[in-house]
Amino acid sequence: MYDVIIIGAGPAGVSAALYTKRANLNVLMLYKGESALEKAEHIENYYGFENGISGKDLYITGMKQAKNLGVEVKEEEAINIKIDENNRYIVITEKEMYNTKTIILATGNKKNIPKIEGIREFEGRGVSYCAICDGFFYKNKDVVVIGNGKYAVSEANELVNIAKSVTILTDGKEAPEIKENSIKIDTRKIRRIIGDNKVEEVEFNDNDKIETSGVFVAVGVASGNDFAKKLGIITKDNNIVVNEKMETNIPGIYACGDCVGKLLQISKSVYEGTEAGLQAIQYIRSNK
Repeated sequence: MYDVIIIGAGPAGVSAALYTKRANLNVLMLYKGESALEKAEHIENYYGFENGISGKDLYITGMKQAKNLGVEVKEEEAINIKIDENNRYIVITEKEMYNTKTIILATGNKKNIPKIEGIREFEGRGVSYCAICDGFFYKNKDVVVIGNGKYAVSEANELVNIAKSVTILTDGKEAPEIKENSIKIDTRKIRRIIGDNKVEEVEFNDNDKIETSGVFVAVGVASGNDFAKKLGIITKDNNIVVNEKMETNIPGIYACGDCVGKLLQISKSVYEGTEAGLQAIQYIRSNK
C-alpha cells in the first residue's frame, strides 16, 4: 500500500514527489514516454539558471533529485485506475497493480486524438474516449477501438464482455500483442468515419468499409483526462477541474500541471505540484 502514487514525471509530478517524500510518506512515481519538458530546446524564463537550460537537462536533473531523495520511480504505463471496496485506489499499469491511499495526476496535456475525418463530428454520437463510461451503451453491438498500444488493448478488454464484437484498428501502425482471442485486429490505414446522425461505418484507404456502432479512441498512453472520465472526475475543455488546493471532486485524488490547463509554464507546474503534494500529506494524516 502506497501513501501516494503520482502519475507523471514532469515538473508538477516531481515537485509533488519531493514534498510527499520529505513528509516520510511511501511514494511511487509512474511515467511512460517523453515529457513535453524534454522537447523544450532552451528555457530562459525559469528562475535560477543565468544562461538558461535545456528542457531535457532540467527534466533529467529533476528525475535524479527525486530518486536521490528516495522516491520510487518506475517507467510503467498506467492504463487504468479503479476504486476498491474500501474506497482505496488501485492503479493498473502494463506490468502490475498498485494500491494507494491518494493519487496525484500530473500527466501533462496530451491530446491523443488522431487526425481522422469524422472523429470530432461524431463525438457523443458513436465516438467515445472511455470504454468503462460508455461501453454499456454498445451492449451486443459491433465496436472498434482505435490505437495500437497497451492502452488500446486495455480498452478493448473492457468492451469484450459487453459488445457483440471488438476490433482494434491500428490505423496503419504495428499490431499490439493481445491475449483475448475474440478481439480482432485490423492494421489498415483509416480514411474516415461515416454515418448519418450517428456512427455507422469506418472507411479505410483501400476503399473498403466495416460496419460499427461505436468507435473508442485510445491512441498512445492514457492522459489525465482519460483517467478523469473513468473515475467521474469533472473536466472542462479537455482539462481536469480542480480547486485552489488542486483537489478534484473525488476525495484523495489531485491534479496539477498542464493537465488542469490555464498557464502552461514550468513555474506554474512546480507550484501546483507543491500544493497537490502538501494537500495529499494533510489528507493522509487526517485520515489515519
